[in-house]
Amino acid sequence: MPRKIQGSVVVITGASSGIGRATALAFARHGAKVVLTARNEQPLHEVASQCAELGAETLVVPTDVTDEASVKELARRTVERFGRLDIWVNNAAVTGFGFFEDTPPDVFRRIIDTNFFGYVHGARAALPLFREQGSGVLINNASMVARMSEPYVSAYVASKHAIRGLSQSLRQELAVKKARDIHVCVVMPATIDTPFFQHAANYSRRAAKAMPPVYPAERVARAIVHMARWPRREMFVGNSARQLNLLSFVAPGLAERLMARMVDRQHLYQDVPAFPTPGNLFQPRDHAAEVSGGWMPHGLTRLRSSALRTTLTVVPAVLGLWWLKTRLLTRLPSAS
Repeated sequence: MPRKIQGSVVVITGASSGIGRATALAFARHGAKVVLTARNEQPLHEVASQCAELGAETLVVPTDVTDEASVKELARRTVERFGRLDIWVNNAAVTGFGFFEDTPPDVFRRIIDTNFFGYVHGARAALPLFREQGSGVLINNASMVARMSEPYVSAYVASKHAIRGLSQSLRQELAVKKARDIHVCVVMPATIDTPFFQHAANYSRRAAKAMPPVYPAERVARAIVHMARWPRREMFVGNSARQLNLLSFVAPGLAERLMARMVDRQHLYQDVPAFPTPGNLFQPRDHAAEVSGGWMPHGLTRLRSSALRTTLTVVPAVLGLWWLKTRLLTRLPSAS
């Protein structure tokens, strides 16, 4: 049976912009009670007003997810206000571009603290409440790089791999405890149109951009709401994520080389320099936060994205057929 979204209480971290903001609005449209949290308070009130216009009850609790005590206070205030907690969406994330050896140690650590330990803190706050109630859904927004890798963002990739591994372990522990109505889900989006890349730390000396093909944040929000209603272990969002995952399974070496080339050519500008910056890692940006980062393709870029999607469709299919053929040939008896 599907879980009820209307009237459910949902906590969303990183709700001030991008996927978090789109997810808050999506849950509001389905009649959920939405708890909004991020470091910057003003954008949260903007999101709360938009949710209220859709008829949703809201609560704004500014929180830095790297502070476990603050995250526990977020959970406490949620239960104090609404009496329960049904869905917790771990979504807050930061990133930084640059070769591994060029990334300052404090920047690397901050990315891990936010992306991984922020999710750990969220899980530690949510799961005890779920166990008391006997039900609940924890949704971790990971990224397609939880199943593959990219250059220039080693800390981000490491954190996303860790999130997926943590989620697997939590599901196993819940199975041992026979907590059948408590679910841990992982959503793994491809490149999404959000301000994430404008906010990133950057020590590559090249300006960063969203790597095509780019998908709207609302697509991820719909996937998260769907997971809350019909919990499942993992879900990719965006065909390119599924295809690259297939390629990495069938031909991991080729996938690594392809991703290295794609990121170097498509994720960083070739001729637009950038000064070293910590981005929003240690302090949130003051300017207004939005769902979109303005990265959706137009004109010629759209054609290039289409060509890339075609390539990512054909290559895994061909490699898959080659792999199956090889397996069948190895199993055939030799001629006498």
